[in-house]
Amino acid sequence: MKKVLTFGVFDLFHFGHLKLLKSMSKLGDYCIVAVQTDEYVVKFKPIGTTGTFYSTEERIEMIRALRCIDEVIEYNIVDENIKKIDFDIWVKGPDQIHSGFQAAVKWCEDKGKEIITLPRTEGISTTHIKRLIKGLTKNEEEHIK
Repeated sequence: MKKVLTFGVFDLFHFGHLKLLKSMSKLGDYCIVAVQTDEYVVKFKPIGTTGTFYSTEERIEMIRALRCIDEVIEYNIVDENIKKIDFDIWVKGPDQIHSGFQAAVKWCEDKGKEIITLPRTEGISTTHIKRLIKGLTKNEEEHIK
């Protein structure tokens, strides 16, 4: 049985998240989603980010409700938590490149884990949705900071 893993915040769940998780589910037999806890989201998001809209528990419940997902867990720091999870394939996004993800990639390579990078869904992101909710374009938001 091949176990597939991904990490993410999954706040303001949207079509891009759904496409990622459905694509991930086709890569193996058992799908694990690690959802980052609220306290760590604030530490790793860009300056000016106010955290998540939904709590950790709410985000986990939304992901757990998907038929294509077998298990949902919490995580804090990707390069520490990845070592504690039993999986064969790690699915990640192209924007998951900060130092913690780089260390996790190295660990996977050293342990012979397969890494698959799936593309983002064009035209949708949580950041974009938050801007729309605020009624701001990216340019307008930059002037407010």
